[in-house]
This record gives sequence, structure tokens and C-alpha cells, in this order.
Amino acid sequence: MNVAVKTPWHLWVVGAVSLVWNAFGAVDYVMTKIQNPDYLAAFTPEQQAWFTGFPVWANAGWALGVWGSVLGSLLLLVRSRHAVTAFLVSLVGLAVSCIYQFGMHYGDLMRMFGTFPMIFTAVIWVILIALFLYARKQAAAGVLR
Repeated sequence: MNVAVKTPWHLWVVGAVSLVWNAFGAVDYVMTKIQNPDYLAAFTPEQQAWFTGFPVWANAGWALGVWGSVLGSLLLLVRSRHAVTAFLVSLVGLAVSCIYQFGMHYGDLMRMFGTFPMIFTAVIWVILIALFLYARKQAAAGVLR
């Protein structure tokens, strides 16, 4: 017998806030990929070349990270257990992106951007791990179907 599990209020808060947070990443990704001149104007030509010069595999990691998180947030809001998988895919994408940026080009990254990318990426890791664990807990509790 299936017992309906009441949706806790915090699911709506976490889902909505995470969707807004992940929308910023989606806008950044799209504006960078379409090379929007107004968006990229905030960066030096060298920094712009850095963003547009990612190899295919690093771009794939970036895309999985961004769109996996957006999808995970949407799936939380529709109470789907697949949010767990989407956040896991996003974690894999983030790891791939970090291998390229920090593992292979740390010196270039620090020279062009300073410590900001490292600090901001650490924040992204913390939030994404928290979202994955939250979704997994809600799925285990039967909140996500």
C-alpha cells in the first residue's frame, strides 16, 4: 500500500532557491557559449580566449555540471527521485571541469583571475554536494517519487 507523503515546506524553499542559484550558472554558460559581447565585455581578451578555448571534453563537463544542476532543481520541485541522479551527473561534470581548470591550467587561471575561481568553485562544490545529499535524503524519506 502506498502512503502519500506530505511535501515538507523546505522542499519548495530548497527547490526554488536552488533553481535561482543554478539559473545564474545557466545564464553564464549560455552567454559564454554564444559569445555575447555585452556579457563578455567584463573580461579581458585573454580571459575571453580562456573561456572560449575549452576543449570539447571540458565543455562537456561544464555543460553537465550546469544543466545537471538546473534539471536537479526542477526535478526537486516536481518531487521526482531523479533529482538525485541529476545532481550526481552535475557533480561528475563539475569534477571534469575542475580537472581541466585547476588540474591542468592552475597557473593560467591564477594569473588571469586570481583566487576568485578557486573560492567560488569551492562554494559551488559545497552547495552541489548539499543539494545531492538533500535530494537523496528526500528520496529515501519517500518525498520524492
